Amino acid sequence: MDDKKHVNYQGRLVFVGFGSVGQGALPLILRHIGMPRDRISIITADDRGREEAGHYGIKFIVNPLTRENHVKELEPMLGKGDFMLNLSVDVSSAALIEYCLQRGVMYLDTCIEPWHGMYTDGSLPPTRRSNYGLREDVFELRRKYPAGPTIIPTHGANPGLVSHWVKQGLVNIARDVWGDVKIPGTREEWAHLAMKLGVKVIHCAERDTQVADPRKQRFEFCNTWSVDGFVSEGRQPSELGWGTHEKHFPPDGHRHGYGCDAAIYLGRPGMSVRVRSWTPTEGSYQGFMITHGEAISISDYFTVRENGKAIYRPTCHYAYHPCDDAVLSNHEIAGKNWVLQPKWRILMDEIFDGVDELGALLMGHPRNAYWYGSQLSIREARKLAPYNNATSLQVAAGVLGAVVWAIENPAAGIIDPDDVDYRRVLDIAAPYLGNVVGVYSDWTPLKDRGWLFPEDVDETDPWQFKNFRVV
Repeated sequence: MDDKKHVNYQGRLVFVGFGSVGQGALPLILRHIGMPRDRISIITADDRGREEAGHYGIKFIVNPLTRENHVKELEPMLGKGDFMLNLSVDVSSAALIEYCLQRGVMYLDTCIEPWHGMYTDGSLPPTRRSNYGLREDVFELRRKYPAGPTIIPTHGANPGLVSHWVKQGLVNIARDVWGDVKIPGTREEWAHLAMKLGVKVIHCAERDTQVADPRKQRFEFCNTWSVDGFVSEGRQPSELGWGTHEKHFPPDGHRHGYGCDAAIYLGRPGMSVRVRSWTPTEGSYQGFMITHGEAISISDYFTVRENGKAIYRPTCHYAYHPCDDAVLSNHEIAGKNWVLQPKWRILMDEIFDGVDELGALLMGHPRNAYWYGSQLSIREARKLAPYNNATSLQVAAGVLGAVVWAIENPAAGIIDPDDVDYRRVLDIAAPYLGNVVGVYSDWTPLKDRGWLFPEDVDETDPWQFKNFRVV
């Protein structure tokens, strides 16, 4: 891999949390961002990653950040022009973002996290435990701090790269349908392009086929990335961006009643909701509708309004089939009423085969369905970067692209991934993503349906959420 530096940086960089994504992102950052290693430090809750940090000579501090101590502990580590890379769980993103805004510190996260315990606090209404609610809390800070350092709260692979794949997918479809097309330059132009193409539904469609030896054991949760992160978001309410074309509101669906109104939530955890989707090598499959930031930000970004009313918005949600051992782990945790197993394991060195196929599936346009994204095998991931599997490297590549873009654009304020230059990020991330492909399909959620048992579907419009959902 070419060690060409994308950018030189003289500020300090602090990792908050250093699990699988942090360990995978560090070698990429050292490879592509020119900065002294003594300007990098890690503060984290446990010893995971100490050996990997030591390999590169990076300062490693075990000191869990809490509501009470985070300001005191971070104060000597960060100042104006520095960068906080938050890859932790159970540490409030909003609290760290406000800390950075007050001090002129750039910030990147891969998801918006609350303080420990909030996800499982049944006394809180579901909307306050949702990604929609957490995003609105962060964007309230944008109203409080209208100008400031670049803050990107949700940028890894998904959320993150998937928003850029949506834009590249729209451009590719438009060129194939109309010939030459002008690249949109504003949010409004992007939304009108999606509307003109007739895109009704966008899935973050992912099928992870990585397999390890030993396999999942009884009372163990296995995953190819953060177990605590996956379980936390899986226990949040299932969420989706809600399109203007939808005619059948889910029986257990709820609107939030505040904020951008681009999304809804269901009255059950995402780990319990299955939806139909499609990827090029897997074909049709059933995935979990786990809440993710892109489900909200993409639907919000591509909304077209007239006189304050939304006249176009695509439905958007995650359709995640994790590795088979994670599916078994999820089945077991469901049987325990969402109580995490006493043992858990992030699959890394023991993986011996498989691919993580992750992309944006755009549906409803003149060419029916188009998937654009990454097909990365475990074998290629190991050749490209140390301390990674296919899943972590896709996330780490998204982190690298966004960190470089932020350093190049240090005063953008609080933004979604959709506000970032998609071409710049994809150019940086592409060498780590394996096969990046675009594939058309005649698949719809009604294809090959109903031959065994009759189903209640809307045959007048295959792109209804009613037709995707498995009840």
